[in-house]
Amino acid sequence: MWFWILFFLWTLLPVWRQQWLHMQRLRAIRQLEKRRGTRVITLIHRQETISFLGLPLRNYISIDDSEQVLRAIRLTPDHMPIDLILHTPGGLVLASEQIARALDRHPAKVTVFVPHYAMSGGTMIALAADEIVMDDNAVLGPVDPQLGQYPAASLLEVVANKPIAEIRDETLILVDMARKAQMQVERFVVERLRDKMPLERAEELAKILSSGRWTHDYPITVEQLVEFGLPVRVGLPVEVYELMDLYPQPAQRRPTVQYIPAPYDGPARGGRPR
Repeated sequence: MWFWILFFLWTLLPVWRQQWLHMQRLRAIRQLEKRRGTRVITLIHRQETISFLGLPLRNYISIDDSEQVLRAIRLTPDHMPIDLILHTPGGLVLASEQIARALDRHPAKVTVFVPHYAMSGGTMIALAADEIVMDDNAVLGPVDPQLGQYPAASLLEVVANKPIAEIRDETLILVDMARKAQMQVERFVVERLRDKMPLERAEELAKILSSGRWTHDYPITVEQLVEFGLPVRVGLPVEVYELMDLYPQPAQRRPTVQYIPAPYDGPARGGRPR
């Protein structure tokens, strides 16, 4: 009898833990909203253990995300600023563009906080913000479109360096799609930037970000973003870091990173946890 009771409680433990995390996250979000007088929306994609069997699930920007973010924006008064906490490897272009356009249309100030990284579609969303606030080690990324496993820019290089007669029809179809995708993303970026900088500079930067100059996972640092003329500054509120702590990675048998989780003060050798 006791075995089955313990087994039942053990199976429910992940559900209870996830519910507790959910309530802690809502509490942290509300505290940040009260301090800044804003609507806080999170778009955080991490690998989490949330299932009954403890299987990790990896997330990305999806249509479900865009539906939820758009609903949150609709529930926000026009006069109220929006803070979006963004932590994502990217995802669907359609969903990313929907979110970015909705943020762009919001009349009040939109601030995007990037504690670690916002790559690909995450960068497209960040470009719609009036201000991008980042950790000094956080990065954005290129927005060059990807067609399955192939970068659009690399497909265009194929037809530029190989006779058409030697290229398969399927590849030529992909190349046509790649050309269209690159043109569409470039135009989208120009639309997001033209109110933040001169049109000529916006077109130049859109080409840099979407043309495949770098690999798709290239980290664009704060220093580079400032050089580009984007509205970027360093200095995240401490509440953003505290909220990120409530999105833990799944527990592993052997941790790959370990440290004493406390801030240190004093010289490097004599410092002690506070």
